[in-house]
Amino acid sequence: MSEQSDVIKTTRKNGIFHVVLDRPKANAIDLQTSRQMGEVFKTFRDDPELRVAIVSTAGDKFFCAGWDLKAAADGDAVDGDYGVGGFGGLQELRDLNKPVIAAVEGMAVGGGFELALSCDLIYCTSESRFALPEIKAGTLADAATVKLPKRIPYHVAMEMLFLGRWMSADEAKHHGLINDVLAADKLMDHVWQVADMLASGPPLVFASIKEVVRAAEDTSFQDMMNRITKRQLPSVDVLYDSDDNLEGARAFAEKRDPVWKGR
Repeated sequence: MSEQSDVIKTTRKNGIFHVVLDRPKANAIDLQTSRQMGEVFKTFRDDPELRVAIVSTAGDKFFCAGWDLKAAADGDAVDGDYGVGGFGGLQELRDLNKPVIAAVEGMAVGGGFELALSCDLIYCTSESRFALPEIKAGTLADAATVKLPKRIPYHVAMEMLFLGRWMSADEAKHHGLINDVLAADKLMDHVWQVADMLASGPPLVFASIKEVVRAAEDTSFQDMMNRITKRQLPSVDVLYDSDDNLEGARAFAEKRDPVWKGR
């Protein structure tokens, strides 16, 4: 089943939610588009039938050019209302406990790079490139400044932030910033294969993984382990009382594939 707006197209298939940003020429995001994206990803978060999301964009030159500077020149404030999920609908969406995959084709620039960083898995083409040119516009790449030094070596991240230099797909893979580099005609096939695997996996475990990872960002190891064992995280508490928590062991004992029900 497919749904469309002027700039955002969505498709639902077997628990997979494919979101395509189509805003020529560079898939730049203005305030209105960001708010629409937030509502789309909120729908994904809140629909129990949807297990995994794919984020891609139209065209092969730009994955996303980030903040729409033309819209800013016409009055869009950089600190305006980006909507429920923050810029691009993802980076500040609370309690999103489902896997999200970015399929990057072309240049991921500024906020477009940050959009990819908001996903859990990133696959790109060999022609893809990444950059944070905000320094040249006299502004702050805020989300990337928080996230990037945690994802790749500090000095490499700071070089991108300070100098606005470009990073190739191969270098991004070398630093572990992306999961894999694929030929352009293989990208979406691979991403859908990964999405199919995730959609057939245990949703309550995925939810627990994402919540634990988020909570652990500012918590010591032992404190985090204590919170998990004391079931102080909602997703972990649900998991430990669920049928799914026993299904893996049952399936192994019965020599069959597990059937995950999300409850």
